[in-house]
Amino acid sequence: MSEKPHTVAIGAFVLGAVLIAVATVLLLMGSGFGTKEKVVMVFDGSVKGLSVGAPLALRGVKVGEVTDIDLVLDTDTASATMIVEANFNKNNIRREGDPDVNLTEELIKSGLRAQLNTQSLLTGLLYIELDFHPKTAAHLVKINSPYLQIPTIETDLERFTKTLQNIDFSKLNTQIDNISSSIDSLVSSKDFQALPGNANSTLTSLRELSVQLQEQLATSVPKLDTLLDETSVTVSNANKELPQLSALLETNLTALNAAIITFQQGMTGIDELVSPDSAILYQLNNTLAEMTRTGRSLQSLASTLQEQPESVIIGKKGGEQ
Repeated sequence: MSEKPHTVAIGAFVLGAVLIAVATVLLLMGSGFGTKEKVVMVFDGSVKGLSVGAPLALRGVKVGEVTDIDLVLDTDTASATMIVEANFNKNNIRREGDPDVNLTEELIKSGLRAQLNTQSLLTGLLYIELDFHPKTAAHLVKINSPYLQIPTIETDLERFTKTLQNIDFSKLNTQIDNISSSIDSLVSSKDFQALPGNANSTLTSLRELSVQLQEQLATSVPKLDTLLDETSVTVSNANKELPQLSALLETNLTALNAAIITFQQGMTGIDELVSPDSAILYQLNNTLAEMTRTGRSLQSLASTLQEQPESVIIGKKGGEQ
């Protein structure tokens, strides 16, 4: 009878332990346990203001926190590297697509980069901001870490700070001193001191030139007005006479065209008159032939009368009547 209570107690203890274990598993699953992933980031600049527990945010949504910050000194290159480890809680990211693909690696391939940002300007605390910068190269540093490395990029403030650090202020100060000395020498020179007087002389010359121009304009304007009036009268007369000249020219052109037509007709008649087969030319040639024969007969008669004047009365000698 004494063993039975012990058996019941042991059974109750085991049952309670199982319930506690189930509750613990459910609690851990509900809190995201098992979906956290360790990641590491490397920063070249100062991480002053970043502490363990600082948020790891993706576009303002907290997806983890910083768990460790280490300073690594390289004695060969005399350089310091800041290695920051953080928990990346995937449970805060709603995932769509292939569940078998590693989410963090896919985000890095899509341009996921980490950079330091300020939580508050008053406190100076920093946090790690994750965002997508697909146009930046994924620069990974060789470190001794088993965790997945998220590439980092500089902030605008860090780039501005590096630019200021690269400026040689000593050389800049020397250049400013040289410029100041050059300006002082220029201001102290005689030529520069004489500039006000030269400027006054130039203004006086400009005033005199302005007066001369005004005088010339005063004498030239009336002449110009007269010339413009004469030109206006000439143009007006031309406008009146041009129609008459145009009509006269048109009449002369008509008469000239008629004379040309008459001349062409006369030339056509002359061409017909002197043509080889022209009837007038044929008759003229016959007339000329008759006149030639008549002339010869008259010459013969004149010769006979000269030699035998009496032949008019008694006829020619030799029995001719």
